[in-house]
Amino acid sequence: MTRPLARVPGVPSRQRAFRQGSSKRGVTCPYCFASVAPQRILFRCRGQAGRRQGCAPVLDEELAAYTGSAAGASLPPVFATSGRKGRASCPECGVPTGNRACPECHNPLPSAYCDSPGRIVALVGAKNAGKSTYIAVLLHELMNRVGTELDSSLVACDDRTIERYKRDFARPLLEERRLLPTTASAATGPREPLVYLLTRTRRGRFSRPRNDSLALVLFDTAGEDLRSREVTDLHLRYLEAADAIIFLVDPLELPGARTGVRDSVPAARPAHSPQALDPDSEPLNVIARVTDTLRQRHGTRPGEPLPVPVAVALTKIDALRPALLRQSALHRSRSGQGVLDLDDRDAVHEQVRALLHEWQAGQLDTYLGQHYADHALFGLSALGGVPEGERVGAGGVRPYRAEDPLLWLLHRFGMLDGVRPGGP
Repeated sequence: MTRPLARVPGVPSRQRAFRQGSSKRGVTCPYCFASVAPQRILFRCRGQAGRRQGCAPVLDEELAAYTGSAAGASLPPVFATSGRKGRASCPECGVPTGNRACPECHNPLPSAYCDSPGRIVALVGAKNAGKSTYIAVLLHELMNRVGTELDSSLVACDDRTIERYKRDFARPLLEERRLLPTTASAATGPREPLVYLLTRTRRGRFSRPRNDSLALVLFDTAGEDLRSREVTDLHLRYLEAADAIIFLVDPLELPGARTGVRDSVPAARPAHSPQALDPDSEPLNVIARVTDTLRQRHGTRPGEPLPVPVAVALTKIDALRPALLRQSALHRSRSGQGVLDLDDRDAVHEQVRALLHEWQAGQLDTYLGQHYADHALFGLSALGGVPEGERVGAGGVRPYRAEDPLLWLLHRFGMLDGVRPGGP
């Protein structure tokens, strides 16, 4: 891991280069992940509304093909234009519109997303790593406590994201306190990414406030989908388009990690179970497959580190905290001051690194150091406590440092200042 600067009030040169490099690619559609030059972006007519004249809805075949259904795909038509100012007049009805759409899949492209260097953060993990639970809790934290701390807003980019988050994540876990089921393979039915725009207001001491935006695209990928040739097309495009990766690792699946863990923790998978016999489900093998995909995208030579920032997080850390020394960095909570505490970040990284080696999983850390120019290790808990059967524990959902990987990535993107409270 590259050690951060002592104080990062602006955008360090390394991060500035990363921001500029991403913006030169044009716009990456957060739905089909096609790379689109700004001049190719389509506009969609505003259509008829009340007394306003406009084009009547028609079946959008490209959008229907993407969603797999004609339901909801009857919309005013899209059109191409040479205008680049964010607005254009429909050539049929003459009504001005600012509604933009992807030329490949015809999904909407929010104006703020098109006008800012959007980021796609890929979420990856083996089966049972807790990806769905992590998504539910991370989004809830960004909409509430962490969002307030960062002076940020998190807005869904489409109605499908709003409905899916409520139906599949928030309602069962946060309201009904039911554990989320293991993600089903995409072979059993189509799934869509959850697409959000995270906008943060930055207030400098001697400059006007400015807004920085991050496109947070979360695709709930089943572990087996990363190796199934029949369903990897969208998954591979998702990974290839990613500006950063968050790997989730269940520490209870690592050799030696369960030593000293309290008896109330559910037993790890049996040694004779299909998953235990499947080497493709091991965290290192999942990371290696993703690494191969990223190398194809970036065209890096063997031995050359990948430039994509990678956060590797041990989930369910609440089950392990009682066995750790009281002075462990994993016993501390964040300061919550709207900055990244770099001293705390280094301490957590080194603590998790030491644990991996203690648990006979040190090759995971070694592999990351060999293949990635910038990686960081984390320990978090989405639930904050051990479940009771198929339900959340009696204390409810009490996330512990679930936001840490994203805050580190915001720092790498130049959207969050880093400080060393005890440093110069």
